[in-house]
This record gives sequence, C-alpha cells and structure tokens, in this order.
Amino acid sequence: MSQIERAFCRGTLWRTSGQAVLGSLPVDRLGRDVLEIGSGSGDIALRLHVAHPGLAITATDIDPVMVETAARRLRPYPDVSVLGADATALPFADDSFDAVVSCLMLHHVVDWERAVAEIARVLRPGGVFTGYDLTRTPLATAVHRLDRAPFRLIDPDELVDVCGQYGLAVQIRTRLAGQVMQFSSR
Repeated sequence: MSQIERAFCRGTLWRTSGQAVLGSLPVDRLGRDVLEIGSGSGDIALRLHVAHPGLAITATDIDPVMVETAARRLRPYPDVSVLGADATALPFADDSFDAVVSCLMLHHVVDWERAVAEIARVLRPGGVFTGYDLTRTPLATAVHRLDRAPFRLIDPDELVDVCGQYGLAVQIRTRLAGQVMQFSSR
C-alpha cells in the first residue's frame, strides 16, 4: 500500500465514511463468522463488532503496517482477530466463513480474479460476499496512476461474470455517478 493510501485509510475522510459503509452492508445476512479482506486500519471490523457484537470477525490485510495498526486498534475485542494475509492465497480452510467483506480494496489486487476464487473457496455454502469498490472510470484511473501503487480497476460486469464462474451470484448497484459499485451475493 502506498503512503497516500495508508494516509487515506488512517484519515478523517475514511473514518467519517465508515458509518455509511456499515449501513450499506447486509449485516442481517452475514452469519456469525465474518472475514474482512483488505481491512486496512480495522475501522470497518471495529464498526461491525460494535454494532453487532455477536459476530466473530477476522480482519486481514497484506500490508504489515496496516495489520499492526488494526491489531493495536482491535486488541481489546476478543471476537475480532487480525492477521496478515494475501487475498489471492488466503490461509484458511475451505468453507471457513459465513461472509466475506471487501471494502474499497479489491481494485488493489492486480489478480483480483484469483482473490474471488479464494473468497468462494473460504465461504460456506450459501455464504455472502459483500462490499463495495471503485469502478473502472477515467477519474479513478487517473487518481490511481498519480498514486503509482499497483491497481486494476474493475468493471461491474466483469465482477459479476468472475463471481459467477465460482458460484457466487452477485448483484451490483453503482453509485456516485458510476464511480463506486456496491455488491452482494444472494
């Protein structure tokens, strides 16, 4: 993760948008065991736990700085664990989670198709894959090129197709003039 992205994940804009993110997740369908991939500073995991203390949340990120930040933040909560993990090679057994949450991170995984395959593998039958991400638009592309961090923005139809290949029927709604997609499997 670049310095700009780290600053964003730790900043006020991200924290102030967290409640809206939480409100967009189908928490009534998450089950008990929830995996968050690309959890960054742990803000969404914390908000999920506080709002729904019955959830057992595993927050993961590939960036060691973010893992350390999230671990420090989430240490007081015994039902929330934090560990470093690559979304394209998740260190969990098949059928481990009732839900996988991904908030604004999938476009940072250049091989996001492999991440979707891993998500499908670790989800229990009938599990939910949900979250939101940026879409492939000229604006999002320009911003990410300036940042110089690896990225591969996703067209919503591509996400639907790839999820379908792995048995995940995903519905997508775009927001903010098509800049953001919100997704959830049925």
